[in-house]
Amino acid sequence: MVNYLEEINGDLWLIEDEQDNLKVSYRIKEVIYEEQTPFQHLMILNSYDFGRMLVLDGVVQTTSLDGYIYNEMIAHVPLAIHPDPKTVLIIGGGDCGVAKEVCKYENIEKIHMVEIDRQVVTACKQYLPAVSGKLSDPRVEFIFADGVAFAKTKKNEYDVIIVDSSDPVGPAHVLFEKSFYQSLYQALKQDGIMVCQSQSPIFHKKIMNQTYHRIEEFFPHVKRYTAVVPTYPGGLWSFTIGSKQYTEPVPSKVDN
Repeated sequence: MVNYLEEINGDLWLIEDEQDNLKVSYRIKEVIYEEQTPFQHLMILNSYDFGRMLVLDGVVQTTSLDGYIYNEMIAHVPLAIHPDPKTVLIIGGGDCGVAKEVCKYENIEKIHMVEIDRQVVTACKQYLPAVSGKLSDPRVEFIFADGVAFAKTKKNEYDVIIVDSSDPVGPAHVLFEKSFYQSLYQALKQDGIMVCQSQSPIFHKKIMNQTYHRIEEFFPHVKRYTAVVPTYPGGLWSFTIGSKQYTEPVPSKVDN
């Protein structure tokens, strides 16, 4: 099994390689859970400053301390813009944090969550309750499959699609390709909205801008917004929305 942890002066550290000139280190209390899934190396760690964290292939995905920021921003912004979402597709999001936020909307009737790695969902529901909320809402249907292949089979079905992917490496690379955004456009209803995380505006400008322009090829309305997520490289993270019709939040939703 791959070892992403190092012992330094008696302390256990997760050292995350962000790029050639940047490493981020977290002092770890203990390893809560670890396994090599068919797709990636999975760990749930208990850190000193951020609490429990999900780590995939040595990269922090979410933590008990700041995971809510990312999940709220990627979920509530598109759901505030769409006036009456009934059907939602989540691609990725194995920590269940996004699905937990979507479930806060009583008017939503159906939530499909397509995650390629079943073990991530199982581990997060059991060992990362601060993020997953031990999700058990009956409106959520878990589909353990390739999100790209799944999206290709859907036409005019969803009001909102949320792409909660990891970085564009390994199995998540295809979630940043132009053909994928075309599939999302076709899977959405005539007034549908999609949103995806589009990396750091500080360290990943090329990917961020590429994502914007690829979505722009299919959607008439494209907007980018940012949020501060301390555990992500540079602390500032971007999200990109593609909308077929709506561009502004519904006032009644914002007021509430």
